[in-house]
Amino acid sequence: MAGGWWAKAQVGGMLLALLGWVSSCVTTFLPLWKNLNLDLNELEVWNMGLWQVCITQEEGVVECQAHGSFLALPPELRISRLLMCLSNGLGLLGCLLAALGLEGWRTCEDKPGRKRRLLLAGGVTLGMAGITTLVPISWVAYNTVLDFWDETVPDIVPRWEFGEATFLGWFAGAFLAAGGLLLACSARSTRTATPLAPACHQAPAARGLGGGHHLHPKNADLVI
Repeated sequence: MAGGWWAKAQVGGMLLALLGWVSSCVTTFLPLWKNLNLDLNELEVWNMGLWQVCITQEEGVVECQAHGSFLALPPELRISRLLMCLSNGLGLLGCLLAALGLEGWRTCEDKPGRKRRLLLAGGVTLGMAGITTLVPISWVAYNTVLDFWDETVPDIVPRWEFGEATFLGWFAGAFLAAGGLLLACSARSTRTATPLAPACHQAPAARGLGGGHHLHPKNADLVI
């Protein structure tokens, strides 16, 4: 019963990790990290991401333009680019390592210790991927809040607000961290008990050899 529970935990952790990794990849390239609504022109909505800025018009036309220079970006966007790319790589590596350590796979079945180490390494790697996703998302969100409530900026100036990618990134980081934690905790399930060696059954020895009954009767004197 316990082994089945740990197997279900591994499957659940793997599903969470895959969902978090896909969401993290989408968040990286989605130009919806910040939204800007212009009061002077309500027909346009500006969206900013790590790689480009897009303008959505009322007719549904979307025009995007890539950032001109990497060095011209704010520090949080530059570091967020690097951390999100690192998170995507760590998430992929963690999923591969964890998949090799799952109980359902036949790899390294004769070496349960190696499967346990692979599963544990995959869980730790996925946890690191979750952290490297939450850090840039939270940093950009924090600076967005500071800029929104900046009293030195006149009220007439439009303010950037949270975009949809910000919330998707938070969910992605949480899924990666939760999946990695489940996989790391379920690594104990690969500790299969070593089967006991079959007892060597010794061939039964002749009972007479050990001081038992004599096989040959003693010769009796013939009496005439």
